[in-house]
Amino acid sequence: MIRQINSGMLIKEMDMQKNKKVFIIAEAGVNHNGSVEIAKKMVDIAVEAGADAVKFQTFKTERVTSKFAPKAEYQKRSTDKKEYQFDMLKKLELNINAHRELISYCKKKDIIFLSSPFDLESIDLLNGLGVKIFKIPSGKITNVPYLRKIGSLRKKVIMSTGMADLKEIKDALNILIMSGTQKKNITILHCNTEYPTPVEDVNLLAMLTIRDTFKVNVGYSDHTLGIEIPVLAGALGAKCIEKHFTLHRNMKGPDHRASLEPQELEAMVKAIRNIGKAFGNEIKKASPSELKNKMIIRESIVASKNITKGKILNEENITTKRPAKGISPMKWDNVIGRPAKKNFKEDELIEL
Repeated sequence: MIRQINSGMLIKEMDMQKNKKVFIIAEAGVNHNGSVEIAKKMVDIAVEAGADAVKFQTFKTERVTSKFAPKAEYQKRSTDKKEYQFDMLKKLELNINAHRELISYCKKKDIIFLSSPFDLESIDLLNGLGVKIFKIPSGKITNVPYLRKIGSLRKKVIMSTGMADLKEIKDALNILIMSGTQKKNITILHCNTEYPTPVEDVNLLAMLTIRDTFKVNVGYSDHTLGIEIPVLAGALGAKCIEKHFTLHRNMKGPDHRASLEPQELEAMVKAIRNIGKAFGNEIKKASPSELKNKMIIRESIVASKNITKGKILNEENITTKRPAKGISPMKWDNVIGRPAKKNFKEDELIEL
């Protein structure tokens, strides 16, 4: 559903969440810098912030990048410029024992453990560890064998779509479904893979285009600075929101600078939760919290001057004032022209 606004732009109507809780993923990614202890601290932060899940990245560097692949520009800004992508990633791997330890820790802390597998071997590793939700990173959306393997697991899938157009999303979605995953179990996240993403490149309404085109649950994976855009995504109807976070933005590593610090993550989660509460049930009526103000703020018909008994009530001798303990101003036409039943002092409630 669309509407015209003064500027001539077309915007889609907000998809009311109707109290449905947004699934919030606190993206730890590789911001643990290869340390299980730092990863556990990040789990604690995600729990404290109120996120539903904390997500890491699972990969074998040898399966992901060649030994001489260059780094992205954003990676060069916060890591050794001389090293190749391979060397950077190798230091950020988590082995199977680290995964077991983190999964156990997440269970203890009552938060969902998630991880994006970046290669076929890592899909098997996560599946073998009992992971129930598989997160497909943007870079894998055009990888047929990868998508087929994920789809064949018949589990819940969350797929990011950075750099993709609608045809690429359609193709990936079809592969997942044809491989065995039910469409209802797939959530597609609008995403931009620049770190940080310029606000003018967010194109958040594309999330609604994806929803309306493919009739799937949609969400948003955010790489902008700050919390405004993911909060807006919640207001627009995102069912899932993902956001990177870190212990400190000044830590060395590829993703720290485009990540939230702990207090910012908490503020984001709180804002998204409040938006969910604010949607309500679509019924327009006085809320429980405002009922107590009804009599105080609304008005009654009162004498605007002293009126003697039998005097005709008219616009010269009556008016409306707070509180609403007498005749409602909505009865104004019923009162005008009637004789005063008694003497009324100024400001006294009119009685018929």
